[in-house]
Amino acid sequence: MGVMDLFWIFLTLSALEPVIRRRMLDSTRMRMLAKIESERNSRVILLVHRQETMGFLGFPVVRFIDINDSQEVLRAIHMTDEDVPLDLVLHTPGGLVLAAVQIARAVRQRKGKVRVIVPHYAMSGGTLIALAADEIIMSRHAVLGPVDPQLGEYPAASLLKVVREKKTDFRSGRCHFNQSGYR
Repeated sequence: MGVMDLFWIFLTLSALEPVIRRRMLDSTRMRMLAKIESERNSRVILLVHRQETMGFLGFPVVRFIDINDSQEVLRAIHMTDEDVPLDLVLHTPGGLVLAAVQIARAVRQRKGKVRVIVPHYAMSGGTLIALAADEIIMSRHAVLGPVDPQLGEYPAASLLKVVREKKTDFRSGRCHFNQSGYR
């Protein structure tokens, strides 16, 4: 075996290491979820978004609540018998309002008890979902964040304020500005 063969073996193993680590983490997580479900006699659903260290081309990938999440969580909720309590683990920076509202409505309309567990943080849409539950369980240092819908890069509340307060010259179709914004 030559130096080039060793190089290719090293390169292959280096490329597979993150995949193997991820599979091991997923396997450990599934065992832990099964243990929690049997101890609490509930169905555990995870909605976890974190900055992944194994991102695209070495760049971290940041996740948030999206439509795929709402579809998966709604499917898990609907597949669970109404008499079985739900434990929804939230660790998220928030995300799309539509997706968070869909999950919150499903949580609120559920006949069985729904507990939300926040180990670290549930911001924005995560807070909305947590507030829809029957009970919120948080670690000592966990936080909920403000529900602050955004439209593009602007807070929705500020856009509503602009519409309410701006003066428009309807003949010219122009808005009047000053240094502090609309006038």
